Amino acid sequence: MDTPERPLEPGGDAEPELAAGAAGPSAPAAAGPEQGDATSREAVPPPAPSEPEPVPAPAPPAPAPAPHRRPALAEGPEVVETLSRRALDARTRRDFLLFAAGALATGLGAWWLLPDRTRARLLPQPGHDALDTLAARVGLGRERREAALNRALTFDDDVAEALYSRDRRVRTYSRSTPGALRNNYNGRTPGPEYLPGWRLRVAGLAGGGGREFTARELLGRFAFHEQRTRLVCVEGWSCVAWWGGIRFADFLAAFPPGAGARWAAMRSAVNLDGRGNPDPYYVSIDLATAHHPQALLATHLDGRPLTVEHGAPLRLVVPMKLGLKNIKALTDLEYTAAEPRDYWGERGYSRYDGL
Repeated sequence: MDTPERPLEPGGDAEPELAAGAAGPSAPAAAGPEQGDATSREAVPPPAPSEPEPVPAPAPPAPAPAPHRRPALAEGPEVVETLSRRALDARTRRDFLLFAAGALATGLGAWWLLPDRTRARLLPQPGHDALDTLAARVGLGRERREAALNRALTFDDDVAEALYSRDRRVRTYSRSTPGALRNNYNGRTPGPEYLPGWRLRVAGLAGGGGREFTARELLGRFAFHEQRTRLVCVEGWSCVAWWGGIRFADFLAAFPPGAGARWAAMRSAVNLDGRGNPDPYYVSIDLATAHHPQALLATHLDGRPLTVEHGAPLRLVVPMKLGLKNIKALTDLEYTAAEPRDYWGERGYSRYDGL
């Protein structure tokens, strides 16, 4: 039998059930004071989400310090080495023996290279002969010594010639600098009797044949130049001198050498030895040196004509060479293709003699 539906009455039993049901877990939460009636209060927008704070970029790594470089010639740090007494004694004996062997080898080598006359003065004849015999037995005879010395001189000449430059001039000095130039003939000084008949004889010219010149003709034909340069002697002394004369380069331009010529052979026929006997002096210079702007055929010294003590009436001045190349009292000049003879070169000295 159907039970008739009973209408709800205010305050009846059903209202609490509904109220209780509204308060159940499935009912929406009651609006709080911030969420009132939309018709009576403006809606408050929800707060914007907070932005994350920017993370600072990591700092670049600091550059590594440059490694400390010690100068090449600086002394390194001190290293302490501890040795036993036995090891120290052994090292001391070894160093002493090595030093003694090196000193002995150096002394024997120096003795072997000395000229015969020098060795005869340093050691009595028996000891001199004994050392020479010992050297000969190990293959160090006189011929081997001369060959070794000649190779050393040739190497020195090659280096000096490779460093030569026509564009590089030697130092020049003021007028107050020149001093008294010594008379340095290798023998006796010639007398003035040769001066009236003096001539400069030139051979090997491009046109063939030869020419002769007096001092007056040379000075009348070419411009006069002066220079104050240092003369350096192989004996160890030097002196600044005030020269005057004609440039060798000007003479070469006016009277050029023949084809293929590379050398100038220069000779003094009036030179004397230590006893006063004729002893012709001769030197050779390469034509590159002759063309140097400071190569001079000198006729004057200290503003006055040359005297016989300094090579009157004409001498060679090449300040880029040793003094033994600066021939005095020049009488003959010849251009050659082959290297000519050299007075001191034949006596064991250098042939190039460049500074």
